[in-house]
Amino acid sequence: MNTKKAAEIESFFDPETWTFTYVVSAGKGSPCVVIDSVLNYDPKSGRTATRSADQVIEYIQSKQLKLEWILETHAHADHLTAAPYLQEKLGGKLVIGDHIVNVQNVFKGVFNLDSGFATDGSQFDRLLKEGESLAFGDLSLKALFVPGHTPACMAYEIGDALFVGDTLFMPDVGTARCDFPGGDARALYQSIQKLLAYPKETKLYMCHDYPPNGRSPEHCTTVGAEKASNIHVHDGITEEQFVQMRTKRDDTLDMPNLILPSIQVNIRAGHFPEPDSNGKSYLKIPLNAL
Repeated sequence: MNTKKAAEIESFFDPETWTFTYVVSAGKGSPCVVIDSVLNYDPKSGRTATRSADQVIEYIQSKQLKLEWILETHAHADHLTAAPYLQEKLGGKLVIGDHIVNVQNVFKGVFNLDSGFATDGSQFDRLLKEGESLAFGDLSLKALFVPGHTPACMAYEIGDALFVGDTLFMPDVGTARCDFPGGDARALYQSIQKLLAYPKETKLYMCHDYPPNGRSPEHCTTVGAEKASNIHVHDGITEEQFVQMRTKRDDTLDMPNLILPSIQVNIRAGHFPEPDSNGKSYLKIPLNAL
């Protein structure tokens, strides 16, 4: 694996969006990364809050960590990122996969964004390509391109752990939907096989958990457990079977509650749209567009 020292991984769960945020470091006083942060958002009022991000900040400060990279696995459709807030408070650079430009191009059209909205990923500090690495102190991460849920999803390998974003869920939940613009069930199956080719003891860290049957949320499983019992893609499920299942299932799903605000903010690296003449930022609600 690609690290010199064992990583310490701390998870933070946001119950409003069922999202896990991770802080990865080599221990007290070391550099760290944050993966998939959450900015709290009330869709009824349009108000944001920083409850979830403040928990992350408190932990980083208590451990005297230095935040170097603020990573997104993709442009989330179910929560807003708190990346700019973390950067303002702690520093660090905003990072996403280089295929974000494809997502920006699609949604620039969906939301009819003005010509000033750049679709080159320049809102982020760093765009990672497949196989590219980032160092943070004694640790490093490797970017893995895993499209399917969106055309720009990335997973991050740190030591014996993979942070898989929305590509996979816990075995009793299954896999991510593929019906957003640019999603592709066949690509998702191939991306999952790429992850499941790692040794069976490799740890997989989820971005979300939607626990069935009243169990508590869980954030970590293994390649072996997924191959043995993932309800959508365990060993023996063919690509054609998966595509048929995923397509049929996606046809029954409602859009996420926060997809319209989330996408508009997240393709901007978490920044709000430029304020209008009254100093306030506004989001668009396109009718009959998705």
